[in-house]
Amino acid sequence: MISIFYCVRIIHRFVPSFLIFFYFLCLCQVKAQQQPSHIQYDIVIYGGTSAGIAAAIQGSRMGKKVLIINQGTRLGGLTTGGLGQTDIGNKQAIGGIAREFYQRIKRYYAKPEHWCWQDSASYFAAGYRASMGNEDAMWTFEPSVALKVFMQMLEDEKNITTVVNQRLNRGSGVRRTGLAIRSIQMETGHVYSGKMFIDATYEGDLMAASGVRYTIGREPSVQYGESLNGVQANKTSLTLLKTISMNGRYHNFVEGVDPYIKRGDATSGLLPGINPKRPASDGSGDHKIQAYCFRMTLTDHPDNRIPFTKPKDYDERDYELLFRNYEVGMGAIEKMYDYGDPLVPWINSPMPNRKTDTNNQKGFSTDYIGQNYAYPEASYQDRDLIFQRHRRYQQGLMWTLANHTRIPQKVRDVVSRWGMCKDEFQANGGWSGQLYIREARRMVSDYVMTQRNCEKLEVANDAVGLGAYGMDSHHVQRYVDEQGFVKNEGNVEALVPSPFAVSYRSIIPKRGEVTNLFVPICLSASHIAYGSIRMEPVFMILGQSSAIAASVSIEKNMAVQDLDHSELRPLLIKFGQRLE
Repeated sequence: MISIFYCVRIIHRFVPSFLIFFYFLCLCQVKAQQQPSHIQYDIVIYGGTSAGIAAAIQGSRMGKKVLIINQGTRLGGLTTGGLGQTDIGNKQAIGGIAREFYQRIKRYYAKPEHWCWQDSASYFAAGYRASMGNEDAMWTFEPSVALKVFMQMLEDEKNITTVVNQRLNRGSGVRRTGLAIRSIQMETGHVYSGKMFIDATYEGDLMAASGVRYTIGREPSVQYGESLNGVQANKTSLTLLKTISMNGRYHNFVEGVDPYIKRGDATSGLLPGINPKRPASDGSGDHKIQAYCFRMTLTDHPDNRIPFTKPKDYDERDYELLFRNYEVGMGAIEKMYDYGDPLVPWINSPMPNRKTDTNNQKGFSTDYIGQNYAYPEASYQDRDLIFQRHRRYQQGLMWTLANHTRIPQKVRDVVSRWGMCKDEFQANGGWSGQLYIREARRMVSDYVMTQRNCEKLEVANDAVGLGAYGMDSHHVQRYVDEQGFVKNEGNVEALVPSPFAVSYRSIIPKRGEVTNLFVPICLSASHIAYGSIRMEPVFMILGQSSAIAASVSIEKNMAVQDLDHSELRPLLIKFGQRLE
């Protein structure tokens, strides 16, 4: 056989060196795509979110060979994607690897060299959710710091393999033998085999492709006996604690905002984003989901700030409702809010180093209401279009608030001080690549978490973690009310009395469906209960518990539905989970 080096010497006489290098580089790439991987893993995790990372670390610590498959390049999901203000409620509900993550965050910021844009004392003196004194953890952080901490935690383990830029072949990529998944195939052709699988995506793609039953949208309130589910247009519901559902108080328009292209003329058509149909009766179910946005990391430091810019395809009509909301009455807007900035439509929560975690607030803000209904079931290509539309909308919103002459000067003065960060999400000009998927598919298993669990009227006896945040839903749709004015619908904010148990049965499929799959993010919960559970610390907790249960199921060679909680509970406690 002729040596490849001899061939190269011959070719080199006639072809420039850089072309030879390019040819062999392409050849290697083609071969990598044509030769699927057939390595057998103990636990295959699809989704490099915070839940996926916690699951991988736990599996490794139990001696299992673990694979993380991530659709993009950046690990950590929303925790590294801009959600730097930890939402959980009672922090004592957080244990295990999740708490270890927040403890490492605190140790990172305890070092003076990690404060480059701000003095640490000035940050902590303001009393944000980040005590460096009595607490053993820190709950606010920069996205880049969260990424560093996660990567270090993964590097500390010996049994974890990570692959990136791999997307599941959702049509035929799940290969089963009977009720057990044996392998999953990616769009690239790569095949990954495992004994146990964990769907740690925000969308639930592996769960859906495996044939597991799921739902999308809001159940009617009568289905599970919930007062806060379904359409919430006209009433203020009461929970067990007589806590009023805050439908629209902090996130709606002032009275009198005209919805029509030509004011007062219904024949001129509706402005963008308004549903032409009025909501069904309160408590009715639908297939709509709460709005998405990007959690922005902003800064007002002049040396780190990127000013807001107008997107190329900017359309002023997209913000006409914003203009009219201000024009109807500045005083009315100010009276609606008793926290944060009374006029600027955001919650600008301070993060270390003069940065923020900026989120939706008021009637017209960063949530792109009603524009995400297709996302859970959409193709990858269509999801990317939805992603791009959300980013274009939010980029246009920020430029508008900072620069447009129809925005009140006092609002422009505030917003124009801020901008994206040069040292965050540098490949995207400071914009996160992680859309805030607040809700997509939700599994329907043998145990559905409901409002009754959140209010502790019903207590799951097989806890794998605790939820502690209030029952929360962002708006779902924008419509015209009976008076002919625009309104938002779907916002619910209701407290829970104390931390509540999340059932083991809610993170595994129904008996008789799939025997080796865990679903810690798109778990079995009603729309309103999911609104409490859907917090990043809880996802980490449930990811870790999934890996513990997966490891035990492997060792006992049993279906996940056959694992007795009495065997699981001591291990959960051993590894730091808080169950009561």
